[in-house]
Amino acid sequence: MDTEDTGELVLPRSRLANERLHALIPGGTHTYAKGDDQYPENLAPVISHGRGAHVWDIDGNRYIEYGSGLRSVSLGHAHPRVTEAVRRELDRGSNFVRPSILEVEAAERFLATVPTAEMVKFAKNGSDATTAAVRLARAATGRPRVALCADHPFFSTDDWFIGTTPMSAGIPASTTDLTVAFPYGDLAATEDLLTRHQGEVACLILEPATYTEPPPGYLAGLRELADRHGCVLIFDEMITGFRWSEAGAQGLYGVVPDLSTFGKALGNGCAVSALAGRRELMELGGLRHSGERVFLLSTTHGAETHSLAAAMAVQTTYTEEGVTARLHALGERLAAGVRDAAASMGVGDHVVVRGRASNLVFATLDENRQPSQQYRTLFLRHLLAGGVLAPSFVVSAALDDADIDHTVDVVAQACAVYRKALDAADPTPWLAGRPVKPVFRRLA
Repeated sequence: MDTEDTGELVLPRSRLANERLHALIPGGTHTYAKGDDQYPENLAPVISHGRGAHVWDIDGNRYIEYGSGLRSVSLGHAHPRVTEAVRRELDRGSNFVRPSILEVEAAERFLATVPTAEMVKFAKNGSDATTAAVRLARAATGRPRVALCADHPFFSTDDWFIGTTPMSAGIPASTTDLTVAFPYGDLAATEDLLTRHQGEVACLILEPATYTEPPPGYLAGLRELADRHGCVLIFDEMITGFRWSEAGAQGLYGVVPDLSTFGKALGNGCAVSALAGRRELMELGGLRHSGERVFLLSTTHGAETHSLAAAMAVQTTYTEEGVTARLHALGERLAAGVRDAAASMGVGDHVVVRGRASNLVFATLDENRQPSQQYRTLFLRHLLAGGVLAPSFVVSAALDDADIDHTVDVVAQACAVYRKALDAADPTPWLAGRPVKPVFRRLA
């Protein structure tokens, strides 16, 4: 690692590249969660390339990477089976004036992997898929309102969701007013919401699971509520898809939604997402019915052959190599190691690992055990200096035991400094700049 005499990481090329990014691209990135404001000041590495569980920045530093591609690269970078599938199709053309035979093959493969769905349509990003699900629900029910789970951080870049966040500039109140929220795990509150807006709610949309397991009977209870109140149940499986099981959370918990959306891990970094669900609903966006037509998903690049080939290779790899089980095993080893390291340094109540083993995040808590961006900054600085790039602790299957062990060692070193800051009741001397910032905030 390139460090000064103080042991601090220095990234001169990355700093210049970040300035170039901000000069040309609003926010300096194409995804707010990748912004340099999410990292300690002057410590936002710009990536050159990646292989397996490692990435290299343009300053020549190598990192063990977690949360790869915002959870999309679950097999590791440049996975040989996926890369070969993509290369094979690139030599055959990527986009045609009529459907490629790969479109039906990819659909058959997906529906075999997620047998709770009857039809599927592919797109390039998760927002298009979730918005298409909402549009279908509104068309099928004739109702205007969307009920989303208030405890889940992100559903779409589109107005029906972004209008509910602090970054709502440019979105009319009339649009935002049509979106209402319910709390995760609370069936009584959800039923009260549906009763209060009787006959107005088109759908319930939520991630079926997040950082906590669904309470016993909760998902089945939502299924019953949706049926009783005549609304569509939508599972956003962008994260849970493949990481919970090959068939998503619906396959693990045995509760079938009307519609579900997949992305992230589906393409191992290639741009592909999916809307899947009951034929009766999905066909509203098709041609073989006599009702009003729904403009469902119609995208020039939605069925690029190389991305569909990547998705098929991912599904094959998951099923043949037991990838979901490996993700869980790696996550369990990492979580245990981090918890032990934090406890040994006396910060076990302040550096907290949460979530399912395949989808781990960490919380950084202050002296009063409240979430702290300042302590997160301190923690991230020391992870980066130790060669660990970890906005989360979400694992990829390319990690090995040595990677996990090194990560735990670096966490222990970071926790030793964390303890000093707690004892001083002030992390400021260890920040060396402004603290990291939340993604969703009203002012830049």
